[in-house]
Amino acid sequence: MAHPNRPPVRSGRPRRVGELVPEVLEEVGLGATSAVLRLLGEWDSALGEQFAPHCRLDGIRHGVVYARVRDSGWMQRIQLEKPKILARIAKALGESIACDLRFRLGDVEQDTSPSPGRGSPGR
Repeated sequence: MAHPNRPPVRSGRPRRVGELVPEVLEEVGLGATSAVLRLLGEWDSALGEQFAPHCRLDGIRHGVVYARVRDSGWMQRIQLEKPKILARIAKALGESIACDLRFRLGDVEQDTSPSPGRGSPGR
Protein backbone atom coordinates (compact mmCIF):
# COMPACT_ATOMS: atom_id res chain seq x y z
CA MET A 1 0.00 0.00 0.00
CA ALA A 2 1.38 3.42 -0.99
CA HIS A 3 2.02 5.98 1.70
CA PRO A 4 -0.28 9.04 1.16
CA ASN A 5 2.57 11.58 1.58
CA ARG A 6 5.06 9.81 -0.70
CA PRO A 7 5.28 10.49 -4.41
CA PRO A 8 4.71 7.49 -6.66
CA VAL A 9 7.70 5.31 -7.47
CA ARG A 10 9.08 6.10 -10.93
CA SER A 11 10.54 3.58 -13.24
CA GLY A 12 13.64 4.16 -15.35
CA ARG A 13 17.21 4.94 -14.54
CA PRO A 14 18.20 7.13 -11.59
CA ARG A 15 19.19 10.63 -12.66
CA ARG A 16 21.86 12.89 -11.27
CA VAL A 17 20.82 16.14 -9.64
CA GLY A 18 23.00 17.98 -12.16
CA GLU A 19 20.80 16.65 -14.94
CA LEU A 20 17.59 17.63 -13.20
CA VAL A 21 18.42 21.15 -12.06
CA PRO A 22 18.52 22.72 -15.57
CA GLU A 23 15.19 21.06 -16.42
CA VAL A 24 13.54 22.32 -13.23
CA LEU A 25 14.92 25.84 -13.71
CA GLU A 26 13.58 25.87 -17.26
CA GLU A 27 10.15 24.70 -16.05
CA VAL A 28 9.93 27.53 -13.51
CA GLY A 29 11.11 30.18 -15.97
CA LEU A 30 14.74 30.42 -14.89
CA GLY A 31 16.33 28.85 -17.96
CA ALA A 32 18.60 31.85 -18.56
CA THR A 33 19.96 31.55 -15.03
CA SER A 34 20.63 27.89 -15.62
CA ALA A 35 22.54 28.65 -18.82
CA VAL A 36 24.72 31.24 -17.08
CA LEU A 37 25.48 28.90 -14.18
CA ARG A 38 26.50 26.10 -16.52
CA LEU A 39 28.58 28.48 -18.62
CA LEU A 40 30.21 29.93 -15.51
CA GLY A 41 31.29 26.44 -14.50
CA GLU A 42 32.99 25.91 -17.88
CA TRP A 43 34.23 29.45 -18.55
CA ASP A 44 37.88 29.15 -17.45
CA SER A 45 38.23 25.80 -19.17
CA ALA A 46 36.73 27.14 -22.40
CA LEU A 47 39.10 30.11 -22.36
CA GLY A 48 42.15 28.04 -21.52
CA GLU A 49 44.91 28.63 -18.96
CA GLN A 50 46.52 31.39 -20.99
CA PHE A 51 43.42 33.60 -21.27
CA ALA A 52 41.31 32.78 -18.19
CA PRO A 53 43.14 35.15 -15.80
CA HIS A 54 42.56 38.05 -18.20
CA CYS A 55 38.86 37.65 -19.00
CA ARG A 56 35.70 37.43 -16.85
CA LEU A 57 32.20 36.38 -17.82
CA ASP A 58 29.59 39.14 -17.55
CA GLY A 59 26.51 37.30 -18.75
CA ILE A 60 24.65 35.78 -21.65
CA ARG A 61 21.58 36.96 -23.51
CA HIS A 62 19.98 35.46 -26.59
CA GLY A 63 23.03 33.30 -27.21
CA VAL A 64 25.52 36.17 -27.00
CA VAL A 65 28.13 35.83 -24.27
CA TYR A 66 29.40 39.11 -22.81
CA ALA A 67 32.78 39.26 -21.09
CA ARG A 68 35.26 41.77 -19.69
CA VAL A 69 38.91 41.71 -20.75
CA ARG A 70 41.84 43.26 -18.87
CA ASP A 71 43.26 45.39 -21.70
CA SER A 72 43.21 45.86 -25.47
CA GLY A 73 46.21 43.58 -26.04
CA TRP A 74 44.50 40.66 -24.31
CA MET A 75 41.23 41.53 -26.02
CA GLN A 76 42.85 41.19 -29.45
CA ARG A 77 44.48 37.87 -28.54
CA ILE A 78 41.24 36.45 -27.10
CA GLN A 79 39.24 37.75 -30.07
CA LEU A 80 41.47 35.69 -32.37
CA GLU A 81 40.60 32.59 -30.33
CA LYS A 82 36.85 33.26 -30.42
CA PRO A 83 35.93 30.36 -32.77
CA LYS A 84 37.87 27.89 -30.62
CA ILE A 85 36.35 29.24 -27.40
CA LEU A 86 32.82 28.96 -28.83
CA ALA A 87 33.54 25.40 -29.96
CA ARG A 88 34.81 24.43 -26.48
CA ILE A 89 31.71 25.95 -24.86
CA ALA A 90 29.44 24.00 -27.22
CA LYS A 91 31.36 20.78 -26.61
CA ALA A 92 31.44 21.18 -22.82
CA LEU A 93 27.76 22.06 -22.44
CA GLY A 94 26.53 19.60 -25.01
CA GLU A 95 24.48 22.27 -26.71
CA SER A 96 24.92 25.50 -28.56
CA ILE A 97 23.93 28.09 -25.96
CA ALA A 98 26.57 30.52 -27.21
CA CYS A 99 26.47 31.74 -30.81
CA ASP A 100 28.72 34.77 -30.31
CA LEU A 101 31.18 36.33 -27.86
CA ARG A 102 31.40 40.07 -27.25
CA PHE A 103 34.15 41.64 -25.24
CA ARG A 104 34.66 44.97 -23.52
CA LEU A 105 37.52 46.40 -21.54
CA GLY A 106 36.97 46.18 -17.81
CA ASP A 107 38.17 45.12 -14.40
CA VAL A 108 38.69 41.38 -14.24
CA GLU A 109 39.97 41.29 -10.66
CA GLN A 110 36.59 42.01 -9.14
CA ASP A 111 34.60 38.80 -8.80
CA THR A 112 31.08 39.89 -9.67
CA SER A 113 28.34 37.44 -10.51
CA PRO A 114 27.26 37.40 -14.13
CA SER A 115 23.78 38.55 -14.89
CA PRO A 116 21.62 36.34 -17.12
CA GLY A 117 19.39 39.23 -18.08
CA ARG A 118 22.09 41.75 -18.92
CA GLY A 119 21.40 43.00 -22.43
CA SER A 120 24.89 44.21 -23.12
CA PRO A 121 28.03 44.85 -21.13
CA GLY A 122 28.00 47.95 -19.00
CA ARG A 123 24.24 48.17 -18.61
